[in-house]
Amino acid sequence: MNLPFNLPFLNRADDQSLPGGVTRPTWVVIDVAGDYPALNPGNPLAALLNRQDTLEALTARLERLQHAEWLHGVLFRFGSYSAGLSTSRAIRGAVERLSKHKRTIAYLPTLSMPALLAASGAGEVVAPESAEVNVLGLGIEVTYLGEFLKKYGVSFENLRIREYKSALTRFSDDHMDSYNREQLTRLIESMEAGWTEELASARGVSTEAARGWLERPLSSAQAAREAGLIDKVAYEDQLIGPATQSVSAVIDLLKPLAGRGRTAGRVAIVPVIGTIVSGKSQRNPLPLFGGVSAGSDTVVAALRRAGQDKTTKAVVLYVDSGGGSALASDLIWREVSMLGKPVVAVMGSVAASGGYYVLAAAKHVIASPFTITGSIGVVSGKPVLEEFNRRQGLNPEGVTRQEAGLTYSSARPFSTAQRELMERSIAEVYDRFTRRVADGRGLSQERVNELGRGRVWSGQDALAHGLIDELGDLHTGIQRACELSGLPYGSATWTATPKNRGPLPEFAQETADEAASLSVKAGLPGTGVLMWLDSDLQVK
Repeated sequence: MNLPFNLPFLNRADDQSLPGGVTRPTWVVIDVAGDYPALNPGNPLAALLNRQDTLEALTARLERLQHAEWLHGVLFRFGSYSAGLSTSRAIRGAVERLSKHKRTIAYLPTLSMPALLAASGAGEVVAPESAEVNVLGLGIEVTYLGEFLKKYGVSFENLRIREYKSALTRFSDDHMDSYNREQLTRLIESMEAGWTEELASARGVSTEAARGWLERPLSSAQAAREAGLIDKVAYEDQLIGPATQSVSAVIDLLKPLAGRGRTAGRVAIVPVIGTIVSGKSQRNPLPLFGGVSAGSDTVVAALRRAGQDKTTKAVVLYVDSGGGSALASDLIWREVSMLGKPVVAVMGSVAASGGYYVLAAAKHVIASPFTITGSIGVVSGKPVLEEFNRRQGLNPEGVTRQEAGLTYSSARPFSTAQRELMERSIAEVYDRFTRRVADGRGLSQERVNELGRGRVWSGQDALAHGLIDELGDLHTGIQRACELSGLPYGSATWTATPKNRGPLPEFAQETADEAASLSVKAGLPGTGVLMWLDSDLQVK
């Protein structure tokens, strides 16, 4: 039976029968595929119908497998795996914790840097003889549209603080400037160093040997085995015995996690995922700022609900965002600073610009070595269609009371008065940003400015500069929240969402909100003053 959605307890199409006399499998197979978003949907029905496996669900599943007395081992079968390095490190941690209790094998038909990082938590790493090997180092490619847009009569105003703030340069420029090249080069170097250190530790080799895997690229699974990158060359059928079933077939055999829900308190998880905007969180199908957005109204309401919930003793703010509206970011920051309960911030793959601003007041901040963070800076701008309109015979005309009016009209560039107003405005926002960070991190504002100026940092470098407190993941963050609130490890967690709105059940209200979002107009997220990291910046 092929289901259009993910119902784990019915998804048993690939299970094989157990041998006669065997009532429980000794091995289970877990398919590791997709990009593994961090959290399950907030309401039960959405979680039930969710077609994507999540990091939260995978981690809980592996925790339950630890306590299955009848289980000998787990085979992780990596398929079309597309998660990034930060998520891969978190998966590695979950697999490593299971490996302390059960035998674990990771089977990788494709040897990529993220897959190898995730698989390195297993006791054995195996690849078929024909495995594709793609361990070539990391890279970033940005397409600059400035010259292309000019051909069609479109230019782009780009006001920024300061020299490293590159959020809009791909629209205004035709090439990468020296500051951006400098910061991206350092970002790649730091992430590659982090990868080699992680893999060297997991594989029991020196960092020099691990660095050699990148400097002298491997071409085959056999070469990878000889270099110590994997343990064995074999096909999947050589790893699976007769008493093996998929994990979906044994869900009903797994015991609930001991102690969950029976402790004196719980930890709330509040997600800030996607572009930060004013208003409600939604899904925007439009280009440039499309995808999931974190609305300040929604996030603030979730924080307030967690603050008012008497059973919640601490909050984990999970941020996976390149920022967005300066106003919306400040409103979320304010709620975090006033919560009255310990707040631990955990960064996902990116927590930069406004995504860093919102967590600046947290008591403890955690990131992956591969997180993109920092980007403490401000940007504003607009497309200018003056020449385009002339070519097309269009003539927008406006009436305004003062010269600074119609600042964001795309019909013409900023006037002198408009530019002066915008430069003053973003300077004030930057001053507020650096003060918020200085207060939250215990640094001088001068030091924050040195680390800021729009510059991005890896999580590893952010730790060295005092922008975060610890390297880790969501599991680490929940542990720290328990410690700060006096709760025992293993206490219950819940994803805080706003209280139900109106007569519709929560899941129906969310559906209505998403449908309404289809009419949202394209444009800068929330306001024209942004604390935003270009979403096109991806490490591959």
